[in-house]
Parts: sequence; structure tokens; C-alpha cells
Amino acid sequence: MKPILQVEDDLNDIFLLQHALKKAGAENPVQVVTDGQEAIDYLQGAGKFADRAQFPLPCLVLLDLNMPCVPGLDVLRWIRQQAGMSIAVLVLSTSGEESDIAAAYRLGANGFLIKPSHASKLAEMAKAIKDFWLTHATLPKEALAAPAESVVASARANPFPDKQMLPGGWAALTSRTMAIK
Repeated sequence: MKPILQVEDDLNDIFLLQHALKKAGAENPVQVVTDGQEAIDYLQGAGKFADRAQFPLPCLVLLDLNMPCVPGLDVLRWIRQQAGMSIAVLVLSTSGEESDIAAAYRLGANGFLIKPSHASKLAEMAKAIKDFWLTHATLPKEALAAPAESVVASARANPFPDKQMLPGGWAALTSRTMAIK
């Protein structure tokens, strides 16, 4: 079973979301990284994340925006610039700022969720994530396979290319996701 990658620097938020996901019946293991650079390293399989048996590519990334080292929007931009890395990314943020929401969708987020302040609302959100993203959503086959070594090498050499690219299929998916909201 593919893991969820939780990109979050607040230990309370890590614990609360993982508890809510377990309570919702999500069986996927959750891998946690606490800054944006660790997220990129994890997805590249670089450094301490080189062992793909221990750190497999996730089926879903839950991404906070306000992250140390590399901000969440830059992590999202990096993910979408990687050819062959079609991973669903949900932004989970305390920010409800329209500019943050618009930027996340423009960069290819599949969804933007505002972290609720009440445990019951977090439980509802976790159930919705489990029911849709972990049970019903169908991702491209390449999302379930490791990226080609050339993609990984290219990403290591230039993690923030100047050109912004969004894989064609994600643009349509993002449009449909926004229409559902």
C-alpha cells in the first residue's frame, strides 16, 4: 500500500491529522517530513530517503504552505516540474487567503483544504480525504511507479528550473477539482 507524504512542521498538526486519518479508517502508512527541502529530497529519493523500499513514492502529498527551508508553494512548483511525477497534492493550510488558494491551484494543486480548528471538523476532512483520494480517485499509472533515473538525476542537478511546467493531464484535473468546490 502506497504511503501518504505529510509535509508539515507543526508537531501537533502532524499528530492530529494522523490520528484523524486512522480514525477515518485510512490504512496507508504516513511518512512525515518537516520542511520543504526534506519533501523534495524524499520525492527525489535523495540522501537519507534513497532507499525506496523504506521510502516509496507516495500516492498522496498533504502539503503545508508555511514550511521552513523551502516554502510549500515552491515544493508544489518543483513537483509539477518533474516529468513522470504525477502525484496528487492536497494543500493543507491555516491560510484562507485568496492569493494562497489561487497560487496553489495555478501551480497544480489538486485541492486546497483549510485546516479546521475543531477536532470534529478535522475528522470530517480526514474521512473525505480517505474516501475520495485514497479510495475512489484513479491516478495515472506513472504516479504509482518510481520516476525514471534520468528524471531523478535532472531534478538533483536543477531542483528549481526557471520554466514552470504543468503536465497536461493535471491542468484538466485541477480545473475539474476547482469546479467541484
